[in-house]
Amino acid sequence: MGTETYITVPSFFKCPISLDVMRSPVSLCTGVTYDRASIQRWLDGGNNTCPATMQVLRTKEFIPNLTLQRLIKAWSDSVGRYAAASPPPDPTLKEVNESLRRLSLEKDDEIRLEILVRFVKDSDANRTFLSARKDLVPMLVDIIAGGTRTTTKIKLVLLAIKILDSIIKGGSEEDRKRLSNLMLTNGGGDCLTEILLAIQRGNLESKIESVRVLEVISSLDTQSKLIIAERDEILTEVITFISTESDPSLIEASLSFLITIAKSKRVRSKLIAAKTITKIKDILLTEETPSVAVTEKSLKLLETLTSKREGRSEICRGDGGRCVEGVVRKLLKVSTTATEHAVTILWCLCYVFGEDKRVKETVERSNGVTKLLVVIQSNCSPMVRQMAKDVIKVLKVKPSASDLVAYETKTTHIMPF
Repeated sequence: MGTETYITVPSFFKCPISLDVMRSPVSLCTGVTYDRASIQRWLDGGNNTCPATMQVLRTKEFIPNLTLQRLIKAWSDSVGRYAAASPPPDPTLKEVNESLRRLSLEKDDEIRLEILVRFVKDSDANRTFLSARKDLVPMLVDIIAGGTRTTTKIKLVLLAIKILDSIIKGGSEEDRKRLSNLMLTNGGGDCLTEILLAIQRGNLESKIESVRVLEVISSLDTQSKLIIAERDEILTEVITFISTESDPSLIEASLSFLITIAKSKRVRSKLIAAKTITKIKDILLTEETPSVAVTEKSLKLLETLTSKREGRSEICRGDGGRCVEGVVRKLLKVSTTATEHAVTILWCLCYVFGEDKRVKETVERSNGVTKLLVVIQSNCSPMVRQMAKDVIKVLKVKPSASDLVAYETKTTHIMPF
């Protein structure tokens, strides 16, 4: 059996209307480029907006994009004889509009959603186009709320979540509020149940998309956070993703979601009771270096949980102070943001509350004094540098000779983050 060769077409070579490679690219006053024939048909149809941005056009004149035309010509020449072996064509705007019109009629919904997924994944312009369709989000929410009792229904829910994740992250605050209200109506019963099943049954990509959608709908207000947090199974599933064995993108998405809902005091208590701090400790102490984003978000969530007495108790007494050791390890090792979160945690534990002497002992034993001295001379914010001074003062220790030598060595060439 022969091997088929596929040519990947650069997205900016495609007309946003026809999604075909442009033959004669022209730019509207909005800066968006289309194939001349496609945009001419759009304008001849009586439209006075840019199809991609939906902005009203101050002029319907367009300018030939000669630079892009030369690039397309050079690319076409380079692919030469391979151009005939191309993948299935991307959906046209006509197909997309027809799919939107007939969506939720149940028959062939899977095909229509797959057309929308291909369309929305192709370019930012396509995502902007779909996010402007005010009827799309309610239809997707209805599909999600419709249940996952069959294999077909599960596929529909996963596809609907994929589209929501693509269009809502770049949407306005109004769009996010609208989605949150739609999904959390009647206590969020159906939608939250289906998102939970998507998290449990979906592949890695579906899990990440589902958690990101949860973050969006929980960001509306305190009530939305509480509604989601009351679903213990959701919290349990997401917390399990904060593991050194999980995919970094899934860990990051899970931490972002937990940081969002942890803005509620009641939710913080639930997260502490669910042993979230132990999970964070394992990430901070792992031998394999987590991504910068994962480390920053781990420390940010830990900082949030230190506001609760039971959170501080878990950090101080759990596993012989290993969590504190993990925090000290990240000082000056990852980024300015990570260092600032780490200093804030130590300041809260040692200076503001100072509830446990073992914390101070762990900071000293982990070379924390030297690192805090370097923080004072670093490019951290003035507030964080003052916090570092406060922690050193409350430790009530004089820097040792080795501390001072290390301090002087590091401050002569503090590593940029």
